[in-house]
Amino acid sequence: MRIYLSVDMEGITGLVDAQDVQPTGRDYEHGRLMMAEDVNAAVRGALAAGATEVTVNDAHGPMRNLRSDMLHPAARLIRGKPKAMGMLEGLDNTFDAALCIGYHSRAGTSGVLSHSFTGAIEDIWLDDRPAGEIGFSHATAAALGVPVVLLSGDDTACAEMAEWDPRVRTVPVKYARGRFAAELRPLAEAREAIESAVTACLTGELPTPSAPSTTTLVVRWQSAAVADVLRNLPGVTGRDDRTVAISGPVDDVYRQFRVWLNVASAL
Repeated sequence: MRIYLSVDMEGITGLVDAQDVQPTGRDYEHGRLMMAEDVNAAVRGALAAGATEVTVNDAHGPMRNLRSDMLHPAARLIRGKPKAMGMLEGLDNTFDAALCIGYHSRAGTSGVLSHSFTGAIEDIWLDDRPAGEIGFSHATAAALGVPVVLLSGDDTACAEMAEWDPRVRTVPVKYARGRFAAELRPLAEAREAIESAVTACLTGELPTPSAPSTTTLVVRWQSAAVADVLRNLPGVTGRDDRTVAISGPVDDVYRQFRVWLNVASAL
């Protein structure tokens, strides 16, 4: 059984502020430790369920947050950027299941450190359905033939995943009290919850992923300048001054979107 972990940072146990998750932040090194502990709890849970291989993809910001010397020795680590598939680099249909660890809710919600990939994005829709990193990652994994079976994060992230796919087990490690504040679960309790939930969801029959053959992605940017550039790319159409769209197979659309993010970061 091959298990894939996509690991973000904003939804990690104990972290609530940019100072916790940005390399320049005063508490970033502490945040890295907290991130490793949540990941290791998930790895232990996967191994207890019978996993023979666990691959961890560092999916946050610079994608160089997880230190290999802090990681469970049974796990393989994908680290660094740029990566064509970004938060899902290395995922393919040879994996039996995917876990989303430390995820956060989409832009415009009151979840801890909520946003959608970058502060340059105002809204995202997949086939007219509001989406963020949770929905887009779930849909892309399904298109690749891999079910997402578990998500950990704050309670708003968990609620977003439950609305997107109620079959996914969720583990709230903190409860949002605003975008930069939360009530925290005790650390040992949170890690035990992650570990036991991973073991439980990987034991027995795994769900069959379901995804449409094609999807339409619509992104509204904060700046019209980004949309102006993206409209010059093949297949991209404009909806208004700040909104662009593209249609195609879900995994191809995800790869195209990764290029959009690079364009946005350069402007």
